[in-house]
Amino acid sequence: MPIVETGVKSNPALDSLSLLWVDERATQAFAARLASQPGLANAFVTLHGDLGAGKTTLTRHLLHALGVSGRIKSPTYTLVESYDTARFAAWHFDFYRFNDPQEWEDAGFRDIFASPGLKLAEWPQKAAGLLPRADLDIALLPEGDTARRVTLTALTPVGVSVLQGLASAESEGSAA
Repeated sequence: MPIVETGVKSNPALDSLSLLWVDERATQAFAARLASQPGLANAFVTLHGDLGAGKTTLTRHLLHALGVSGRIKSPTYTLVESYDTARFAAWHFDFYRFNDPQEWEDAGFRDIFASPGLKLAEWPQKAAGLLPRADLDIALLPEGDTARRVTLTALTPVGVSVLQGLASAESEGSAA
């Protein structure tokens, strides 16, 4: 299988990984590798990037790779969408329109974050001070029309475990 990603770089401490996704197929391939990481089952992943950077596209590919079928929509107006994957529950948050901390309590987000399962959050800075520490932070920066420069940063032992698994998968893919 041809390599669809280039520019894989990881630091020796394995707390960050830099990738270049040349197109959406590379995003989809990465999402499949991310879905295979055991630590993802109870991870909190934050997604950073401007509008159109690919946060929802990555989330959609990840949830499909985890076995979610059907349409996966952005929770821009609802703030959260829940999914049952083949292995665990998952929630996709979009805090772009989040304005009132009372919404956090009213919506039961504290209970969701206290429960097992995968939590993915777009625009986490809009809910700063309310969110727990992320396990893995993914920053997406568009380069041209289709490419994305992606930086993954592990912020907890769970994140380091996921990142180590991804770095191993990237190394194996580069050797193919």
